Amino acid sequence: MAPIDKKRKSGPANESFARSRHPTDGDSRPSKRPRADELDGEKTTKAKIPHAPKISQVRDEDVAFPRGGASLLTPLEHKQIQIEATRDVLFEQGAKSKNVDEDGENGENGETAEKKKHKSRSKGKGEGKKGKDTGEVDEEEVRIEGLSYQRIVAGSLVLGQVSQINDLDIALSLPNNLTGYVPITSISDKITQRIEAIAADEGNDEETELEDVDLKKLFKIGQYLRAYVVSTKDEDAAASSKAAKRHIELSLRPQQANSSMTSQNVVANNTLMASVASVEDHGLVMDLGLSDPAIKGFMSSKDIGFDVNISDIQEGAVFLCTITGLNSNGKTIKLCVDPAKIAHPKKPNYLSEAPTIDAFLPGTAVEILVADITPRGIAGKVMGMLDVTADLMHSGAASGRDLEKKYKIGTRIKGRVICTFPNAQPAKLAVSLLDHVMFLTSQQAVQDDEKKNPLDILPLSAVVEEVTVKKVEPGMGLFVGLGVKGISGFVHISRVKDGKIETLSETTGHYKTGSKHRGRVIGYNPLDGIYLVSLEESILAQPFLRIEDVPIGAVVRGKVEKIVVNERGVGGILLNLAEGITGLVSEAHMSDVQLLHPEKKFKEGSTVTARVLSTDPSKRHIRLTLKKTLVNSDAAIFVSYHDIEVGMQSPGTIVNILPNGAVVQFYGTIRGFLPVAEMSEAYIKDPSQHFRVGQVVNVHVLKVDAEEEKLTVSCKDPSSFGLAQKAVMKKLKVGETVSAIVTEKLNDSISLDLQGLRATLPVAHLTDGSPQKNASALKKIRVGQTLTDLLVLEKHESKHLIVLTNKPSLIKDAQASLLLRTFEDVKENKVVHGFVRNITLTGVFVQFAGGLTGLLPKVKLSEDAIRLPDFGMKKSQTLEVKIVRVDHGQRNFQLSMIDAAAPQESPQKSAPSVAINQEAVNPIDTTLTCLDDLTLGRLTKAKIASVKDTQINVQLADNIQGRIDVSQVFDSWDDIKDRKRPLRSFSAKQILNVRVLGIHDARNHRFLPISHRSGKTLVFELSAKPSDQSSKAQEPLTLDQVKLGSSWIAYVNNVQDSYVWVNLSPNVRGRILALDISDDVSKLKDLESNFPVGSAIRVHVKNVDAANNRLDLSARSAQSSEPLTLKSLSKGMVVAGKVTKTNERLIIVQLSSSLSAPVNLTDLADDYSEADPTKYSKNEIVRVCVTDIDLPNKKIRLSTRPSRVLNSSLDVNDPEITSVSQLKPNDIVRGFVSNVSDKGLFVSLGGNVTAWVRVAELSDSYIKEWQNEYEVDQLVKGKVILVDRAKNHVHMSLKASVMDSDYVAPLSFNDLKTGQIVTGKVRKVEDYGVFIVIDGSNNLSGLCHQSQMADKNRVVDVKKLYEEGDVVRAKILNLDREKKRISFGLKASYFDDGIDSEEESDDEDLSGMEGVKITGDYSEEDEEEDGGIDLNDVESIGSNEDQDSEESDEDMPDVDDAGVPALSTGGFDWSANVLDEVDNQSDAGSDNEGADEKPKKKKRRKAEITVDRTGDLDANGPQSVSDFERLLLGQPDSSALWIQYMAFQMQLSELSKAREVAERAIKTINIREETEKMNVWIALLNLENAYGSDESVDEVFKRACQYNDAQEIHERLTSIYIQSGKHSKADDLFQVLIKKFSQSPTVWTNYAHFLLTTLFSPDRARALLSRAKQSLPPHTHIALTLKFASLEFHSDSGSPERGRTMFEALLTTFPKRLDIWNQLLDLETAQGEKDVVRGVFERMVKMNKALKPKQAVAWFRRWSEWEEGNGDKKSREKVLAKTQEWVTAAAKKKEMTKGGDEE
Repeated sequence: MAPIDKKRKSGPANESFARSRHPTDGDSRPSKRPRADELDGEKTTKAKIPHAPKISQVRDEDVAFPRGGASLLTPLEHKQIQIEATRDVLFEQGAKSKNVDEDGENGENGETAEKKKHKSRSKGKGEGKKGKDTGEVDEEEVRIEGLSYQRIVAGSLVLGQVSQINDLDIALSLPNNLTGYVPITSISDKITQRIEAIAADEGNDEETELEDVDLKKLFKIGQYLRAYVVSTKDEDAAASSKAAKRHIELSLRPQQANSSMTSQNVVANNTLMASVASVEDHGLVMDLGLSDPAIKGFMSSKDIGFDVNISDIQEGAVFLCTITGLNSNGKTIKLCVDPAKIAHPKKPNYLSEAPTIDAFLPGTAVEILVADITPRGIAGKVMGMLDVTADLMHSGAASGRDLEKKYKIGTRIKGRVICTFPNAQPAKLAVSLLDHVMFLTSQQAVQDDEKKNPLDILPLSAVVEEVTVKKVEPGMGLFVGLGVKGISGFVHISRVKDGKIETLSETTGHYKTGSKHRGRVIGYNPLDGIYLVSLEESILAQPFLRIEDVPIGAVVRGKVEKIVVNERGVGGILLNLAEGITGLVSEAHMSDVQLLHPEKKFKEGSTVTARVLSTDPSKRHIRLTLKKTLVNSDAAIFVSYHDIEVGMQSPGTIVNILPNGAVVQFYGTIRGFLPVAEMSEAYIKDPSQHFRVGQVVNVHVLKVDAEEEKLTVSCKDPSSFGLAQKAVMKKLKVGETVSAIVTEKLNDSISLDLQGLRATLPVAHLTDGSPQKNASALKKIRVGQTLTDLLVLEKHESKHLIVLTNKPSLIKDAQASLLLRTFEDVKENKVVHGFVRNITLTGVFVQFAGGLTGLLPKVKLSEDAIRLPDFGMKKSQTLEVKIVRVDHGQRNFQLSMIDAAAPQESPQKSAPSVAINQEAVNPIDTTLTCLDDLTLGRLTKAKIASVKDTQINVQLADNIQGRIDVSQVFDSWDDIKDRKRPLRSFSAKQILNVRVLGIHDARNHRFLPISHRSGKTLVFELSAKPSDQSSKAQEPLTLDQVKLGSSWIAYVNNVQDSYVWVNLSPNVRGRILALDISDDVSKLKDLESNFPVGSAIRVHVKNVDAANNRLDLSARSAQSSEPLTLKSLSKGMVVAGKVTKTNERLIIVQLSSSLSAPVNLTDLADDYSEADPTKYSKNEIVRVCVTDIDLPNKKIRLSTRPSRVLNSSLDVNDPEITSVSQLKPNDIVRGFVSNVSDKGLFVSLGGNVTAWVRVAELSDSYIKEWQNEYEVDQLVKGKVILVDRAKNHVHMSLKASVMDSDYVAPLSFNDLKTGQIVTGKVRKVEDYGVFIVIDGSNNLSGLCHQSQMADKNRVVDVKKLYEEGDVVRAKILNLDREKKRISFGLKASYFDDGIDSEEESDDEDLSGMEGVKITGDYSEEDEEEDGGIDLNDVESIGSNEDQDSEESDEDMPDVDDAGVPALSTGGFDWSANVLDEVDNQSDAGSDNEGADEKPKKKKRRKAEITVDRTGDLDANGPQSVSDFERLLLGQPDSSALWIQYMAFQMQLSELSKAREVAERAIKTINIREETEKMNVWIALLNLENAYGSDESVDEVFKRACQYNDAQEIHERLTSIYIQSGKHSKADDLFQVLIKKFSQSPTVWTNYAHFLLTTLFSPDRARALLSRAKQSLPPHTHIALTLKFASLEFHSDSGSPERGRTMFEALLTTFPKRLDIWNQLLDLETAQGEKDVVRGVFERMVKMNKALKPKQAVAWFRRWSEWEEGNGDKKSREKVLAKTQEWVTAAAKKKEMTKGGDEE
């Protein structure tokens, strides 16, 4: 055990018995004394010895003159100095000795008297032992030295013993009180792989079975291991401080621990570190990490130790193994790890032979020849040449052993190597002679003649009252006795006292041999077998030295070290309990009440009293509390579940509140659950309303399970339930009646006192009546009242609770001994009372006394109750039920309410058909007199009552019914005349001869034996087969009689998508797969019409399973009905299959229950243009042809090509390609893109043939983003250019030049000539010129230097004049054939055709520069020729041209601005008046002296060109971006022009630019022009609908609604959706419309029109009318109804008859509305039924006798005109007569009215 480190869990590995200085000590504490074996002296200047490397250095904390006269140099440095001094004899001084003694030190002025004294003393000892002269220098002397922090270096190998196992590392005790740490990643490769796998798996959501690495399962305390020193400093800690902290990092990986081991050193009795590679039955396969990977180790299960189970060993575990042997070839090494075999005290195994000295590694036992014995240890040699030393600790001298008596020079002794010194010259090892190291066991102490672990006898931090000094090492410390037999202690010189120690002496002083002191154990090293002790008073006064010393639950005093502040305020307090030990008080534990300002109460440095809640030494955590209720509590401390007993009380802190209770934290890891029922005597519904997290509650234990670590506690007062209450509770019985006093009234219950017990009476149990009655009864009850005759319903002893009821029905049952109390009271047919406990979808749970519950299924309720919500019941409602079934095994029972209320009659009365011989009334067969005459097999007669599809209903008598199943009518297949309707030949009242087969269960559709006569009405199962009328009665057919392969006649009973259910007999039913119902695939597409219910089918049995009542049949021919398998299929076979899945790439066809295969795009059709998988629907039956079978891989390829499945002579547009051999170069084929990669396309041509198209072969023109032009499953056409049959490779080309014979090849460099005029695009703009790509070329480009851009002035800023994408006209000035370079010129003078700038600027100089730009006509033509140029390069140049014009205004000193108006930003003058003015100025001359003929010439040429182009524009319309920009300057508010501009961009495939145009239009058009803006919005919606995504459409739609009339935008978008075929989206939008704009009648009529004419959904359309009338005002109802009625006439899915009905309803109410009559007449006229039209005319006249003259004239005129075109002479005369009749009647009426007025 390492010394106690108070600052951290795994402190740095200190030097032997070192003590780190505390910062508070200041300079009063002396620095650490060096070890005695280091006191060799020191020179002021250290000599540099090239042959012996320096392995030690002076530490920063060492002072120049250490106390006690000790030296700063290591023994090796002393040795090196001696050797160097001996060599350099020329510099010796005669009087001075150059030997540096062991305990001496040289200063600047020579040796002091004290040093000489030490020197002579050591000299005397040396002479006595070795007999050598003091002046001689012994170069061969071996310095005895132990391992220390200065001597251990990276690369050292050490023997260690496991002293501590943590989560992520293990601690090894090393020799001389050093401690090293092995990280979890440095154990073995297997363990590292497991950790990496766990880390990689942490991000996955799926469950994993990876097991965490538990180091406690890999190692055990006391295990010996050889370790490799990786480093001796903590680099991470050193990064933040100047001095690196001491930290020895080790590795156990065999590759490092065996690093110096070679294959030749693998000999018997040597040791190896090995990791478990695998666990086998008889042993372990070990990984040795040697350079030769072929060498493996094996350890038998007998060699792993008696206390180790091989099944517990994990892969990756490491062991220090001893080699016991090798196999014959030396590749397998036998290993053993059992100490009883390899380190037996009586049979020691040591390494006696070794090829090299590298074979001696730590852990190996060796034989040593003793060469020297000193009080500090023993020196010797191994095999006569390797020096070894045993220091003070490991020679046994420290424990008081006399080395000279025990060992003699020249004798051979056994020892074990414990460490190496890599830098030692010559090589040297350290060995141990201690018994427990030799035997590889742990050091044991003896107490009462029993061996025990030393720490069990004297634990760490223990105070020893009597520490006896046994031995004094002056420069080192004290060896002491602690009263523990077999174990001694050591007090380092720095631990002797608090202050500076002047000297230590064996004979004098306070610490002489035999003196006794008070001390404290601060550490234990198991490898050294020694305690570490401190005699310092400060250590003795410390309350705790380690976190482990702090007892849980103890009350401690601490000093406020720091107040922790977080974002919420004060988050906690750090209390210092002892030096290096700090605990945390969380925010919840600062006080019993919440503190607003904790920082005011707890000042840093103040002392407080706290109680320890928990400690975690592994994390160095201590949790404390300052709550007074916990600190001052005297209750028992709950630290272990095993110590907790029921009834114990203790305070706890609530850490979590749940709906059903709370979690209470005690001390350590003890937690208990506080149920909500145990929180208070009163009812608590929500615990969070009464308790809070952090609250301290006093609880007592109700239940504890130590094994499961579960604890249940209660807040209720345990004293309230004493012995008297327990006696009353025990005496009380469920079902007895009692009296109780009301103590409290609540909303849903009443609390009562029952003889000192707490009882509750639910309000629902006050009466048997409704909740209103219960509430009324509750009002009459008062607190303190005594309620009598209460029934004990339930008794909860654990909760000390009694539940009572006052329901009269239950009390009555209890008095009559009918109340159900226990399961033994449950008897069938017993009628009892209970109450509803719970209601589910399938039934009701009914509760009785004692918590007994039964199930009332849904089917046992009345039909009226089933229809009601919750079956018309409420919780706690009283029910009268009958017990109908009891299951004693499961201890449950079922109830019924159907016959519970009926009187319990005798069985004879309830089943008259069984007990009473019913007399036959008017029997068909006169021999039949009564029901009993109908016995099994009887022949009789029956009269047909009705004929159904699957049965004939007959009467045997007026009161006796029967049925003849269709399967019991025909004997053979030939007897069935109509196979679809076999029973068509039978009719009602027909008399049939029948035989009785049994009874038919009409409710469950079952066939029952004749003896089963139950129920009120019997239906007899009969047979009308001719064979049954004559032969002997046959047994009814059962499933057991149906044999595999037998044939039957089956009758369809039910038709489903995948199956057809059929009956072979009334009680034998089977199913037929849809694919097996016929060999004719055409019949399978409509099963219901081809195989209706009742139809007859000839079938044979495929499979029969009588146990599971399953019968599989087939109606296909015997050969074709066999289940299809891979082996039964053959190429070319045409079979039927069912489509089970469809997507855009393929369809999946199921051939049988276990066989499915895809049909790919290339196999769908003979014409790839028609290949559309989506035209197939799921469950559709199709014919497919098997085109390929891959048995090894279980793959099938199917085809639905008509040429395959129908007729091979059909035309095939795209031949089927199944192999590369079918292709040859120059074949033109089509295929579907199967993959788009960075380097080209993969095109599927059919079967397994895929062609490769390189990017260069995609197009003749340059395509910038070519991957956007192709997508998977796209149909392409190309020519085969290469076929490699050996590699199965096909190369294709999609270039038009390759496929089209008329194709014009693009221009190449050789086609160009100097002086040639070309058009092109600006590819790149630089300061020195522009790069131009020639149109129609193979991406040929060249440079036009800025000097070749203008005739007159040099272009200074090229980027202002040109942009990427500009279309230009250029002249080739020079061609460099070698470098393939082209030089262009853009000067206007290079072009003689008169074409000038597209931007007609008045600037003469600028016009000269811009003479190279051309109109968009060229651009459009070039792009059409290219067919593949990146359209994204075409940009709108209108805005740039405006900028150019503005800039040119600054460079026009020679133009008369007064005479020529500048270009207006508001528009452009297309009248050419400006041009005329320019001509006049040119003719008359200019006053400007700077004007010359050249600019005049340019102006004249420019004017002519502009006039011509304007004329072209008027004639042809805008043809380029520039044309549109010019027109828009004059017509910025024209939506038609903007939309035309958008369409132009769409033709160029410039979607983004079209959107930009639309956005510009919306911003540019005047806000008053609402219609124009609306038009642009609609155009933008159309664009997004056609080419955008749903998100883009939605975004534009929302914006359009904000800026326009929302209703109109909604209606326009629905129209767009309808026109584009997106009917579902239109439907959804209409739904939104009728909700948001329900007050608009047009919305409703438009939706109805859409539903009727587009979706053909008349039912939905008709349902809209009633909804519309609810939303719209009454005055709109008539017009709305008329429109809906008109839709019924107009639409194809409408019903004219329904429309007439709607009109009739209106005309009945409004007969004089001539407009309604006219609408009806128009609609009927359109229908074309003359009689109906004529009837409308007549009915109108008949119903309206008092028509106004004007109306009558119009109506009769219209009637007469219609009869002229559609009637005959007679009908026309009838109209005239009707007209005359009306005129006469009207005249009479007028006269009568006039006469009445006169009177």
